[in-house]
Amino acid sequence: MRRSHAWLLSSGLLAAVGLSGASAAELKQVGAIAVPGEKLANFDISFVDQAHQLMYFSDRSNKSIDIFDLTKDMFSDRVPGFVGVVMKNGKANNDTSGPDGVVLADKEVWAGDGDSTIKIIDAAARTITATISTGGTSRLDEMAYDPKDKVFIGVNNADDPPFVSLYSTEPDHKLIGKVKFDDATDGAEQPQYNPVDGMFYMSIPELKKDARKGAVAVIDPKTATLVKMLPVDDCHPAGLAFGPDQNFVLGCDADGKEMPAVITIMNATTGKVVAVVPGVGAADMVDYNAKNGQYYTASRNNPGGPVLGVIDAKTNKLVQMVHLTGGNPHSVASSETTGKVYLAVGANGGDGTIHVYAPAE
Repeated sequence: MRRSHAWLLSSGLLAAVGLSGASAAELKQVGAIAVPGEKLANFDISFVDQAHQLMYFSDRSNKSIDIFDLTKDMFSDRVPGFVGVVMKNGKANNDTSGPDGVVLADKEVWAGDGDSTIKIIDAAARTITATISTGGTSRLDEMAYDPKDKVFIGVNNADDPPFVSLYSTEPDHKLIGKVKFDDATDGAEQPQYNPVDGMFYMSIPELKKDARKGAVAVIDPKTATLVKMLPVDDCHPAGLAFGPDQNFVLGCDADGKEMPAVITIMNATTGKVVAVVPGVGAADMVDYNAKNGQYYTASRNNPGGPVLGVIDAKTNKLVQMVHLTGGNPHSVASSETTGKVYLAVGANGGDGTIHVYAPAE
């Protein structure tokens, strides 16, 4: 995705802080999964295959999609073949590095790379079987999958203007169409499939160079057309995850400077904002766990230092913040089987592992 006063334990890594009214399912750290190979300094998105309890993780430091077995909370395997960290003027260039987004489409893992390609991985063989160019000049980033119509959507967020490509996941991998977003002046972010109305919902951080004006684009997978734009102000949305009652949470990238650090929750049926959650913000990836009834925010730029935010999805209230010392924690996912939450913490300011949290007994 685009765009320290730290609370310490004796370990020097983190402390979990509960807020007033915290639910009984307060998270506690129960472990950390080591990542072999090069130290985990640069990474992107994670995705959990709930049926098989496997997590796919975009590990740029090792130029691979890493696979973690969530039944044992351990590293399982990795699929190499990605561009890794691409340097520009002595710094990592986020726009051309990869892997980036990752999603499971039936028996294949589709992953975006920094050279504007999709790498298709056989989930059983764990090898790349096809490469598709989206025709852009920079990375293919966030993505989602429509299992009903067998349609994949991928976002070229760093191209100008940003655009999405929709492909059939049938063996022909036919291009269904593309949608450009000429008014999106700070990229395009996370799409998610909504099985209730059969549409993709996608975060648009900024419109017409006004950082306070963003939107959620609604896209028809079958026709590759933009259906409508749902406006959202003072959020600069990045991550997006569906929760209960057709609500979805937006990982607002607002960091308390140009606009307050908050998390926004909207409703797909009405298109309206149902809650603005203060006290936590500056998030990238967000997640919803139905077993725990909670939203999670990977708030890497939260004022006062990075945190894992926990929001009760029934009341839309912030119930907990887990404070970290650094490590660019912007990738979060969870298991619907165990209720465990997985937060990647990089080696720059953190310990370079996948932190594992579980609801307290």
